[in-house]
Amino acid sequence: MEATGTDEVEKIKSKFMSAWHNMKYSWVLKTKTYFSRNSPVFLLGKCYHFKTDGTYIAQSGDLSTDGSNFDKINTEISGNVEEFRKDFISRIWLTYREEFPQIKGSALTTDCGWGCTLRTGQMLLAQGLMLHFLGRAWVWPDALDIDSSDSDSWTVHTVKKLTASFEASLTAEREPKILSNHHQRTRKRNRDDSEMRNEVYHRKIISWFGDSPLAAFGLHQLIEYGKKSGKIAGDWYGPAVVAHILRKAVEEARDPELQGVTVYVAQDCTVYSSDVVDRQCSFMDSGKADTKAVIILVPVRLGGERTNMDYLEFVKGILSLEYCVGIIGGKPKQSYYFAGFQDDSLIYMDPHYCQSFVDVSIKDFPLESFHCPSPKKMSFKKMDPSCTIGFYCRTVQDFEKASEEITKMLQSSSKEKYPLFTFVKGHSRDYDFASSPLHEENNLFSEDEKKRLKRFSTEEFVLL
Repeated sequence: MEATGTDEVEKIKSKFMSAWHNMKYSWVLKTKTYFSRNSPVFLLGKCYHFKTDGTYIAQSGDLSTDGSNFDKINTEISGNVEEFRKDFISRIWLTYREEFPQIKGSALTTDCGWGCTLRTGQMLLAQGLMLHFLGRAWVWPDALDIDSSDSDSWTVHTVKKLTASFEASLTAEREPKILSNHHQRTRKRNRDDSEMRNEVYHRKIISWFGDSPLAAFGLHQLIEYGKKSGKIAGDWYGPAVVAHILRKAVEEARDPELQGVTVYVAQDCTVYSSDVVDRQCSFMDSGKADTKAVIILVPVRLGGERTNMDYLEFVKGILSLEYCVGIIGGKPKQSYYFAGFQDDSLIYMDPHYCQSFVDVSIKDFPLESFHCPSPKKMSFKKMDPSCTIGFYCRTVQDFEKASEEITKMLQSSSKEKYPLFTFVKGHSRDYDFASSPLHEENNLFSEDEKKRLKRFSTEEFVLL
């Protein structure tokens, strides 16, 4: 009875924390983000220009991305802005959730207040999988159906119950737009096979990140792998620890669709080319000799106590590459998923918004809450120096090309002889100073890796 009572107290406490965090962060989606019409905008390797060649006549000023003043700009600019919006909204957005199945070994049914770095790690991995299965050119056909004003209605019902007096100022009563079954059937009939295939993979990728114990890259599974590095549900996770957890999750995934993807995590800011190629050329469970695509994760520090502004051009260069899958980073006490930039500001998706649990095992589950209606911007100088950079390479040739390109970028951005990270030929075991190679058993991190993860845990900032 005592244990049951304790569980109930923990559940009530988690509900109040969920309500508090939602009040604390819900304003973020309501604030407008303005983009300069005079500077290009980059989003995961794609460039968008909001300026025309002198044909613009309407009001001057910056462009808001929530759609509120799109009618003030001419057709040419509108097309570019809408293309950017559609591209951004098509990225998978993973946020705090509540009232999902209880996490094993805890009373937690929400990750509000502690799971943001895991969520940003999920977003980076999701982008890698979207490149793998859908390609960079893919956009969600229904992206612009999400009206950013509907974000006000996504506040979860626990908040509505516990903070009723604030309801009028925090949220509207209406529900997110969901197409009627008849409308959905009509639209599906009009789609060709390629669109239908893309829709299947779109839903499948999101389902892999569902908040249930069975989801390959869901919070429940990631926490299980985190336990092997000394973390438990409710702890804070740094970008480097999350990189290793993601690698483990992909290695352990049993879905046949995922056998063609592997993850490599750089050791001590060094990418060992032969180790990457070995991972790409390893046999799949089916015995096929096809090479695997690789997602390369590089944990780095962009300075000491504060981010060094000398790294700004390098970060912008990285986000300009089409095989970049984003950056797990943030500012002190908050983790963000960085996906682009304009001028000296980074464009990001924010996981600090608590939404209700969605059962992704149900056919035609609603997709709206997995797509962010509006981008946010943050000055580069506010970025915390601890982060993990991600790349996707489909083939060995792609990896070789990427390593050459990134190496040139590293060299040109380094004023001294110490680049942020390096690509070196050979295996990690070929170098005396390197750690032993990671050939751990399937269900355990190696002893050497556990030490490294613990070191990362103590060095990194606390994320709320």
